[in-house]
Amino acid sequence: MSFTTTFRQKLLSYKNSPVSAVLAALVLCCALATFGVLLYLILHIVVQGLPYVKLSTFAWEYTTENASVTPAIINTVVITVLSLLFAAPVGIFSAIYLVEYAGKKSRFIEIIRITTVTLAGIPSIIYGLFGMLFFVISCGFGFSLLSGALTLTIMILPLIIRTTEEALLSVPDSYREGSYGLGAGKLRTIFHIVLPAAVPGILAGIILSIGRIVGETAALVYTAGTVAQLPSSVMGSGRSLAIHMFTLANEGLYMDQAYATAVILLLLVVFINGLSYYLAKKFVRV
Repeated sequence: MSFTTTFRQKLLSYKNSPVSAVLAALVLCCALATFGVLLYLILHIVVQGLPYVKLSTFAWEYTTENASVTPAIINTVVITVLSLLFAAPVGIFSAIYLVEYAGKKSRFIEIIRITTVTLAGIPSIIYGLFGMLFFVISCGFGFSLLSGALTLTIMILPLIIRTTEEALLSVPDSYREGSYGLGAGKLRTIFHIVLPAAVPGILAGIILSIGRIVGETAALVYTAGTVAQLPSSVMGSGRSLAIHMFTLANEGLYMDQAYATAVILLLLVVFINGLSYYLAKKFVRV
């Protein structure tokens, strides 16, 4: 069936329902507007920044001449890995408890869910101030990658809990009942039946968390610092890729390098999303 025939059939189906036709047109316009804005942003960043992505941009050490992004890329990867190592197990196991073990009509569980939603809506700069007061000052970690990762752990934890919870709830109860009928226990059912079926939803939450970590600036300025060098350990201070771009643009002297950093940041996010999508398909296939 050709596109013209399909489009003509859709028009005929809306002929007797003007309201549906108007709503369909609004949805189409909104979708096209969203795609247009996204395409414009990507093209603008690529056109402005791609000519300034040079070999000197990837020098091992940052100087005022090359404005290298290599230390920032490594710092971003380290912070992302640390944050996910802390947040993913806690978030996934918390969601498992809420869905599989806690009572569905428990008032305590409702309070936890409301609190989780509230925490997800707190501005990131509030998390940054809390991280500075608690991890940097009270715990004595100082401005370090560890302080930044722990702060981001608290920030992305509600997102992982909510997405994992929704993924577990989407698994049909017949899966659990069939497993119980074959003699499997609750723990075996969760880890061998329920979790594999919920992997795409769980990975979606992790992908969203990675995107928030990579693009975060406010929370890391107060915890990880803005040092443009590669620290010797996680207890050292260093800037992420987003902070690197923000600092270059804020100084006003490296706007070309800031756009080049934006291109690299965009490619990094696309690579992470593509890798996550590949892993999700592989898990589902297994």
